[in-house]
Amino acid sequence: MKIMLFLILISLLLAAGFLLAYLIAARDGQFDDEYTPGIRILFDDTIPNSEDSNANQLEKD
Repeated sequence: MKIMLFLILISLLLAAGFLLAYLIAARDGQFDDEYTPGIRILFDDTIPNSEDSNANQLEKD
């Protein structure tokens, strides 16, 4: 019976430690943006200027 109480106490302490680690990470902004960093590499670094593309389109017409 003593070992059961010991194991329950250890598991509660371990769970509290994980909860504390999660709360600290959430407070520090660790989970603010999960989607963008994973797909950022798929996009081009430079975005074409819309004014230049409009000027080029007018010259072609």
